[in-house]
Amino acid sequence: MKLGMNEATALEKSSLKKDLELCEKYKYDYIEIRTMDSLPNYLKKHSIDDLAEYFKTHKVKPLAFNTLCFFNNRTPEEYQKVLDELKYMCEVGNKIGCNTIITVPTVDLKKTTRTQIRKSAVKCLSEMADLAADYNMRLSVEFIGHQAASINTFGQAYSIIEEIDKKNLGITLDCFHFHGMASKIEDLEKADGQKIFVVHLNDTEDFQIGVLLDEDRVWPGDGCIKLGKIFRTLKKIGWKEDVVSLELFRPEYYQMDPDDVYRIGMEKSKSIINKINMIEKGWF
Repeated sequence: MKLGMNEATALEKSSLKKDLELCEKYKYDYIEIRTMDSLPNYLKKHSIDDLAEYFKTHKVKPLAFNTLCFFNNRTPEEYQKVLDELKYMCEVGNKIGCNTIITVPTVDLKKTTRTQIRKSAVKCLSEMADLAADYNMRLSVEFIGHQAASINTFGQAYSIIEEIDKKNLGITLDCFHFHGMASKIEDLEKADGQKIFVVHLNDTEDFQIGVLLDEDRVWPGDGCIKLGKIFRTLKKIGWKEDVVSLELFRPEYYQMDPDDVYRIGMEKSKSIINKINMIEKGWF
């Protein structure tokens, strides 16, 4: 199994240039590029062609763009900005060899019914997937495991994806978010593993369901999430991407030297990956 690094893990003291160097140093296979801050900052001194050349000449490759934010239940003007941003990501993705865009649902909607949320999500994601398909790009929906998120469980997200039924539309399964609103392993068991495009590896402290925040993430293996159960199920349903990406938003980790974050992240992740690789033997 291969390992990627999401840039959020060392956000405050690093940069895309530094993250790429550290991925090479610690032998990460992939990087998730943050499009809301890291990529724009990189482009102040470099070009997209520079980034494309880097990926052509180095081991690390782009896994996905993270993140296209808040696509559903928006005003027409807001939604058009989402489409414009999606088009830009597709154009850049084609140039640098990144074929996946992660998108997240809107949070903090006021007095919006579940029916309204689903109707908007189906309409928007159908249109967005069609736009992405024109560029041979994939769209991966990441449900957010918090009560304020409009799509907050795996079952809810997968049901929407299933209704739309487009080849280039799938799901990002973040272990923290799967745990955050107590997504059901039974829902994952019924899913098509080939629709799981991205998997985020992480863990969390043992707080009550529904109150977890991104800052509660910890190194994989240091928390309470039943990672073995999630990955046993992924293997069972035919998940074949065989890549996990470390994504943490821990304030304490932001204050660390990015070199230490990448080193410890590799050590902690490899420990879990080694166990995941033994799942089929029944050892985890």
